[in-house]
Amino acid sequence: MTKIQALSALLAGTVLFSSTGCSLGKNKEKKHEIQKFTGLYCARNDTTLDEDNEIRNIIAEKTGYILYEEWMKDQADVDKIFSDMMISRKYPDFMSPDGPNCQRLIKEGAFIPLDNYWDKYPNLKSLYSDAEWETLRAEDGHIYYIPLFSAVNKQVTGNVHDGEAFWIQVRVLEWANYPQLKTLDDYFDLIEAYIAANPVDENGEPYIGYEIQATEVRMFALDNPPMFLDGHPNDGCCFVDPDTLEAKDYNLLPTAKKWFSKLNEEYHKGIIDHDCFFMETADYYDKLATGRVLGMVDQHWNFGSTERKLPAECTYIPFGLTIDGTLTEHYRDNPAFNASTGVGVSISCSNPDGAVEFMSKLIEPEILNLRYWGIEGTDYFVNKDGYFDQTEEQYKNWNDTAYSLKHKCEYSYMPHFGGMAPDGKNAYAPGNQPNIFHDHLAPAIQTCFDAYGKQTYSDFLNTPSENPPWYPMWSFESSATKETEYGKVSSMLSDLKHKYMPLMVMSDDFEKTWEEYKTAYNKAEPQIYFDALTDEVHRRCGIATSMNN
Repeated sequence: MTKIQALSALLAGTVLFSSTGCSLGKNKEKKHEIQKFTGLYCARNDTTLDEDNEIRNIIAEKTGYILYEEWMKDQADVDKIFSDMMISRKYPDFMSPDGPNCQRLIKEGAFIPLDNYWDKYPNLKSLYSDAEWETLRAEDGHIYYIPLFSAVNKQVTGNVHDGEAFWIQVRVLEWANYPQLKTLDDYFDLIEAYIAANPVDENGEPYIGYEIQATEVRMFALDNPPMFLDGHPNDGCCFVDPDTLEAKDYNLLPTAKKWFSKLNEEYHKGIIDHDCFFMETADYYDKLATGRVLGMVDQHWNFGSTERKLPAECTYIPFGLTIDGTLTEHYRDNPAFNASTGVGVSISCSNPDGAVEFMSKLIEPEILNLRYWGIEGTDYFVNKDGYFDQTEEQYKNWNDTAYSLKHKCEYSYMPHFGGMAPDGKNAYAPGNQPNIFHDHLAPAIQTCFDAYGKQTYSDFLNTPSENPPWYPMWSFESSATKETEYGKVSSMLSDLKHKYMPLMVMSDDFEKTWEEYKTAYNKAEPQIYFDALTDEVHRRCGIATSMNN
């Protein structure tokens, strides 16, 4: 069955839904008419909930709606899947596409305008500020999607760094007696030394010193480290001078050359996996799953589901390297307002008013707690001080894959608040609750944390400062289309990077390949693109200023 066929099998309809066994003992004999919705989400997700998932059914009882989610596991199919939908004009009820396809779908009229519902559902509007909503308005003045993972209740909570870093295995740090790592040389010298002393694992398989994911849709681990190494936050496509508000290009700066030169050196030493540029997406995760990959640059959201299956000593610790070890690193940030995409309701939805009502109900306090904490007494308890906690059995169940599939339902790609739970006292999810996190660290990880004087993964990196009004610029870059001159230039630059960056790593004559890359890059007239980015910086700052006056 193809992905499109599978999605078609989830066409929206109204079903009779029995609450027996899923209603916490209430109304066991009563049947409710539940509106069924379908959703397609452009995210890598290895899990499909059980048909009779318990919390999904409870949410259905309480809201009157149930959602069946379909995930795009193979990101290479994204453009074709959405193109086929636009041709047929048949869409699932909810869609959360990638940035470029989000803009294409809006231009094709595939979404209903959501701002028409703000007065009726003010809690949806409360997810973001007026200034943030203004950045989402399409050319016709309407807002067609709700950004995800950007809304924070009261304050950020998080023990795990979900963003980008230089990651290295716990056992490598333990072997070296927990050294300080500040530069590329520190990092790769450690990996080289470990492999020299331990060339193979306990099964006789050779270690992979450093892995790179560099596919058509995942290039950031190769592309943007120069930005971080020079101490800039994750604007992705540029860095912004805070004094002049000018978007600047890091791709040909001295640090970029040093980065690729270092990768070239490590590649020829055999530290970098020689298969890295010939792998499909699944191959990368398969290699991480062996536990033999000692280090990589990645964003934790991209590999966390694979890491969770590894023994503690094979999991990864983040380090915020800079090019000379003296610059202040900015690998962590506050949740970025991603203006490029989100979740919207399609024109194919037979009950768009109900779909928007469902989104509104999903962020009501009771439903939010069900989504992210589960059922009180079953999944957590409230201690005498009012803090949510878990018994050992509850913690084990909550983190068990089979239990999760039959019981938990986060609806993670639907609107929600991060940060604090609705009560303002607890974290919004168990994984962010400090007492639960600390009590359940594996001994190998606890020892590592203690050696560095850290309490959480996030502590290994600097505390983020407040996001400036333009941040992050990648939310604009990912919306660039070939219908504009800057979009055409962006596409050319992307093509050049996909061609030359692997070549620079593998080249037997790095200087020659670097010069070829510089020539081709400059020929594409990149300043056209960076001028457009600068204009967007000014626009965002202007909106923020006008909304604050």
